Amino acid sequence: MVQLYNLHPFGSQRVVPCKQEPAHFCCGRDVLFVASTAASCRVEVFAVRDQGRCEPLGSFATLGPVQRMAHSQAGDYLVTIEEKSKATFLRVYTNWRCMSAGSSRVCVRMVGHKMEESYSETLKEQMSVVEMPLSDPPLCISCCPVNGDLLVGCKNKLVMFCLKYLVINQNLTVLDFERSLILHIDSLIPAEVAFCARHIAITTELDVLILKLELVQQSTDRTEQCAHTVSTLEKPVDRGSSTHTSQLELDEFIICQKPVELLGEESKLCEIPITLESTELLTEDTKHFQVQYLLFRRFTPDQSPFGFCEETKLHSVQLLPVYQTAHKETENKRELLSLFCFFSLPHVGYLYSVGNIVELISTYQYSEKSEQAVLTPQFLHVITSENLQCFTVRCSAAAARDEDPYIDTTLKACPPVSLDVCTLRMQLFIGPRAICHFKKHIILLTKADTEDITERRKPSRRMLSRKADSIKSRTNSESEPGWNLYIINTVSTIQLYREMVDYSRTYENVKTESCIHLLSEAHLLVRAAIMDPHFLKSDEKEELLRAFRESCAFLGDCYSRFDTKDYHLALPYYRMSGLSMTEVLNRLASEGDEMQTYERGFIFYLTHSLNEALNEELSKESANKVLQIFYLADPGQLPHILCSPCMTNVCPLTAVKYLQKIEKTMPSVVLSLAKAFMALKMGDLMMYEHEMDSYKETILACGFVGQPKLLRQHKEGTVMPTEFAVHLKEMQPGLLVAATVALHENSKIELEEADTLFKMLCSNSENTVPQLLVDFWEALLVVCSQEEIIQELLLRVTSQYVWRISKQQLPETKPLKTTEDLINSCNHFGLIFPWVTSIMSMGSPFDKDYCEDISKLQSLLCSQSINIASALPVLEPLTEAGDTGLTFHVLCNTRLGKYEEAIDQLLKRCPAAAVLYAQHELKDDNRALWWNKLLPELCKRTRLTGNDCPVLISSLKAETLSVVAMELELRDLLSLLPEDGTAAFFLPHLLHCSQRKLLT
Repeated sequence: MVQLYNLHPFGSQRVVPCKQEPAHFCCGRDVLFVASTAASCRVEVFAVRDQGRCEPLGSFATLGPVQRMAHSQAGDYLVTIEEKSKATFLRVYTNWRCMSAGSSRVCVRMVGHKMEESYSETLKEQMSVVEMPLSDPPLCISCCPVNGDLLVGCKNKLVMFCLKYLVINQNLTVLDFERSLILHIDSLIPAEVAFCARHIAITTELDVLILKLELVQQSTDRTEQCAHTVSTLEKPVDRGSSTHTSQLELDEFIICQKPVELLGEESKLCEIPITLESTELLTEDTKHFQVQYLLFRRFTPDQSPFGFCEETKLHSVQLLPVYQTAHKETENKRELLSLFCFFSLPHVGYLYSVGNIVELISTYQYSEKSEQAVLTPQFLHVITSENLQCFTVRCSAAAARDEDPYIDTTLKACPPVSLDVCTLRMQLFIGPRAICHFKKHIILLTKADTEDITERRKPSRRMLSRKADSIKSRTNSESEPGWNLYIINTVSTIQLYREMVDYSRTYENVKTESCIHLLSEAHLLVRAAIMDPHFLKSDEKEELLRAFRESCAFLGDCYSRFDTKDYHLALPYYRMSGLSMTEVLNRLASEGDEMQTYERGFIFYLTHSLNEALNEELSKESANKVLQIFYLADPGQLPHILCSPCMTNVCPLTAVKYLQKIEKTMPSVVLSLAKAFMALKMGDLMMYEHEMDSYKETILACGFVGQPKLLRQHKEGTVMPTEFAVHLKEMQPGLLVAATVALHENSKIELEEADTLFKMLCSNSENTVPQLLVDFWEALLVVCSQEEIIQELLLRVTSQYVWRISKQQLPETKPLKTTEDLINSCNHFGLIFPWVTSIMSMGSPFDKDYCEDISKLQSLLCSQSINIASALPVLEPLTEAGDTGLTFHVLCNTRLGKYEEAIDQLLKRCPAAAVLYAQHELKDDNRALWWNKLLPELCKRTRLTGNDCPVLISSLKAETLSVVAMELELRDLLSLLPEDGTAAFFLPHLLHCSQRKLLT
């Protein structure tokens, strides 16, 4: 792996025209603040224009020499730590831009001071200095880039100030601060702090601690609120000699503690107690925080030849936010996506992700001792005693996965976070001392005297006694300083991307991994630019999007051409590139090259692309080329490839030739079906029949399960039948239905898809159901085991039977199964009851024309499968349709347990079937209906009609009285008989009943 790519991320450089020697500097939105050395106590402000041009905006005096300074984009204020008369002051400069308009008025006020109306009106035209008194001297400062809050580090504590916007009137809003929280940290003197989105990073000389302030659910009880204003963590374990070190030990020994790294929950064990003190006024909106430990790391003094232990200390701690990718032109609000923390030792830098999870992303090894470093979403810039170095970072790779946890799929990809870091450039500078980053610019302070320059011309001879050299160098630089403040323009993302791509070509045939590595770097460079909050307003927006797609295509080429373990990445990268399959083929496949070898990545891409529902049809030449590629690389896939909708234009004769070649070594039912498919395309019915006759129908149905695209394909999201399916519909509809049932049972086709397929095959509209679809439903009922689908199918076939019967509509084709077939093969169709048959035997000739649908429907209702309550609305049109309707009406009442209503309907409309019904249905618990319901009704109706109703008399005499006489006691039977009845009519049954009693 190449570790140093000598690329050119740095473009032109300009000198900042400072009047005084800079001591500290920092950047604002579009400005550069430069604080001079102790002599002048001033801050110069420069506007930064295109190509790094600097124009002086003005300057303002400070109370004393500036020790630290920082700018906040939120609120556009400058905060400084200044020293005067051995006292340290914390000051905030707001509304400083008014001085560029010529105003020299300055207002000095105390933080939280209430401004009167007359006093505040003058603030529009003058710079305002906010004094921020502290009980302890401030040591370090940091502004939150998200909301502008300020964090100040003091000995053993951190003080947080919340930024406030005070609306004085309609035309004036003034910035102010409120001291809201103090973090008391025992035995810790912060050297540097970083603050972002309630995350805090603190460094001492050798320790790093990262915390997060979490909001606690506030209590409505004021007493509880007061109690929670101070919340202390559990008392830590005694740190022993590490904390309680005697003066003798300090004077005579150096105590070197073990290096330690604690991540996440484990970082609580760092033995650094923190006490929170809320200093806000208690209101309804008072926020209560608790501390979550994220990371603790302790280093030991560096004993390597690079430097002595007293030179080893941490520097350049930084929290870098990455925001959600903007998707709307009008959206200005930035939402935090990921957070990263960087800190550095003299020879090693560490980059951690501290967002969703806390983990070490990258470690940076420097070629020589570093002075300072600055992290950006795209690069890490480090200055050493002689160089400005540029390293790649992995922030965009981690942030992309935070934004989309499913990015590593067959649809999308991103280079891994674990990708090795490399150096893009080591640019020689004389005496780099300080660095900061601003948009596309690096601001670099160099300071070197004439002796340093002379020494550079001599052969380099580094001794171990560097400590003495460094003291000498500092002495000379203080006496005769030669300083410069540079603005170095970093080249545009597109320009550096092009250079990376061009440079990668030198490794194409030599070092495969280096080529992929460099193209991955180029991809991450562009991805980071696209994730920038200002991307939507960028002049390079379209170019960056093109570059992103292009970089995906280049990576797809690499994983396709090279034999790598991550060959599968060819597929997602090609998809992200937007290239069509034809374009990819033209990039990678040579015409007519029978000896060309194809790597796994390319075959993986082609296989997935062809097997999925793409809307791209390859030309005849491209399709034939694909055949050749698979014949050489993976011949077993040929039968499946030919069924892809992308291969519609393939030459069938060429396809058959290739299939015949592989059939000798790997015959299969899918291969035979594929040959039959090609034979249909050629119109060779003899070959088609030969292939179809080589297997039984059940095996052929299973073959379609092996490759469903033989029957149906998807175009623009709609299922479409193939030529094969059309032919089967005409010649072998039974096989088509059996194959579709097999597809459904193997989860290869959904029920709705099958409906659409059959309707398209039969050229039916959405509202009509072809008989072939009903055949499919009936066949599916035979094998289906899912209760929900069974009920759906039962309702569908019921609905179709009812529609045909009520509309007097015959099926357009002969049904594949008769009622008898269904009763014998499917337990959802039951034997038709005798009383139903009796009613139907007296039916009209009209019913006989539709007897198949009627008998199937009756068979369904005679079974116990269908949910009768849900079927009632469907059956409604038939309830009044003559004898047929009577059978359905009585069947429904019987299934619902309404036997009395069923008997009434039969006695009214078909008395002859009443006894048959009673014999079949009135059993067990329902047997009492013989004498409680049927006997009184028969007597009543016989009396009303007299001898004109022989059916009633026959039913009463032959069956009903016989059953009643067998079941009842004599007294009960007598009580049921009508008083006006003929004795001779009932006497035989009474006699039978009494004899039965005597016998028992």
